[in-house]
Amino acid sequence: MLEGCTPFPQEFAERYIREGYWQSQTLGDFLQDAAQRFGERIAVSDISRRLSYRELDKLSTRLALHLLRRGFLPRDTVLLQLPNTWEFPAIFFALMKIGVLPVMCLPPHRNTELTYFARLAGCKGYFVAPMLRGFDYLAMAREIQSEVPQLQTIVALGDGTQSGVSFVAPWLDDPAENQYPAGHLAQFRPDPFDVAFFLLSGGTTGIPKLIPRTHADYLHNARECARALEWDASLVFLVVIPAAHNFPLGAPGLVGAISAGGSVAMCASPDPDTVFETIQRDRGTVLAVSPALLITLLNAPSRTKYDLSSLQFVCAGGQKMLPELVDRSYAAWPQVRVGHAFGMAEGLINLTHPDDSMEVVRETQGRPVSPGDEIRIVDDVGQDVPTGQSGELITRGPYTIRGYYRAEEHNRTAFTPDGFYRTGDVVRMHRTGNLVVEGRKKDMINRGGEKISAEEIENLILAHEHVHMAAVVAMPDAVMGEKSCAFVIPRPGRSLTLAQLCDFLLQKKIAKFKLPERLELVQSFPLTGVGKVSKKDLRELIAQRLRAEAKP
Repeated sequence: MLEGCTPFPQEFAERYIREGYWQSQTLGDFLQDAAQRFGERIAVSDISRRLSYRELDKLSTRLALHLLRRGFLPRDTVLLQLPNTWEFPAIFFALMKIGVLPVMCLPPHRNTELTYFARLAGCKGYFVAPMLRGFDYLAMAREIQSEVPQLQTIVALGDGTQSGVSFVAPWLDDPAENQYPAGHLAQFRPDPFDVAFFLLSGGTTGIPKLIPRTHADYLHNARECARALEWDASLVFLVVIPAAHNFPLGAPGLVGAISAGGSVAMCASPDPDTVFETIQRDRGTVLAVSPALLITLLNAPSRTKYDLSSLQFVCAGGQKMLPELVDRSYAAWPQVRVGHAFGMAEGLINLTHPDDSMEVVRETQGRPVSPGDEIRIVDDVGQDVPTGQSGELITRGPYTIRGYYRAEEHNRTAFTPDGFYRTGDVVRMHRTGNLVVEGRKKDMINRGGEKISAEEIENLILAHEHVHMAAVVAMPDAVMGEKSCAFVIPRPGRSLTLAQLCDFLLQKKIAKFKLPERLELVQSFPLTGVGKVSKKDLRELIAQRLRAEAKP
């Protein structure tokens, strides 16, 4: 196991292999096997290109050879920050074939987060799109290089001649595989039971932590999701939210789609017209979105202008989908089944199934996908609560990590002594055996599926010269589920506007989705019985103000 990662105890690893949860297959092997099985079927498409399984496998091998030529070696780590294009799976599987470990970054991440990830993981390279939605990622890459000297190589999509940048397009056009004997990559094949890549945590205590996922655990994760959803080769899975998220990557995601021999349609933007055009063009059958995005799609005036008759299943994850949204989805798309995906990048995935009753779909967030998943619902002292009572969900299993990367101190509190991960989710068991999510124990804001650490933003706000104290809390929002509200006690004689605060935070080079969307200036904070700021009272206060403002 990679240094800095917590291995599964030997007895568990042996059992997971013995019971068939883990197989001796890498993600690179997995794609090669799919290419042999599904050949000329379409594996991935976007607005510019369609690739068969055979072509995706060939191009990922080609890229892997060029990466080796460029000096990348097994166990090198890299930042992977790419948009939803056909190149994403080609590059991802190229890295998997030679054991290079990507940190799965999101397009909104900026200097602060990326510099931290690069330093923590010792990243050697940075894979990026030169320009996306008006933002110059190459300029940012050079800034990060100046802060992180070991980040030697920038690999960019497309073609170009910028000094110090390797462009992917020439590699894709150069059949390097013709210059090597068949099976040349076998010598670089990684250990299937070792780390394949790093996902990102929700970041409840600052910048997200790195989540090491192995080839074997992630393939089990994806296959079980595909099995639970009854996917087959008729599937056309739409990747709408950033593909580096666990949900569209493998839970169920593009890896699950490939396991079933289906097709993956990459959607460049979550803009409703772009999503609808992709469904219409590629005859999309399964749409994976956050509830916030689903509301946006349902509210889009252009929805009725497109042929969406191919759509069969809408799976919502990232935040809880309320029963009213389930009802709205069925009213808008009578031919569609609606389902929940409740889980975490650390492991456990719960899904409702296509044949579940309306009661289960409306009232619960599903059940674990693997027979190897172990779940407990416990009180504040770790004792199991009675069925139907709320408590914290803790879990372990064949695809739930045993520790974050290089985070020994945090791991001591995030995991129980016997290896259960403390999810921070407050749940109860429904009488049908499904889980009902009640809320979060952790101080985190869930903005449309994007997790915002209140502590991280508070620490940044406190650096403003006009701020004495700050507390960031979630406020309810009909579309996003939650948005962040900053309560600030200003310094004597000073004041602050929301625009000024956001301008200040943007100078800290954080992702825009983390910006507070409301500012409340107050003279004091409510306190708990032990003298701490009562965020519960602050959340109730802003909710009351929003309700009052909404009254006619």
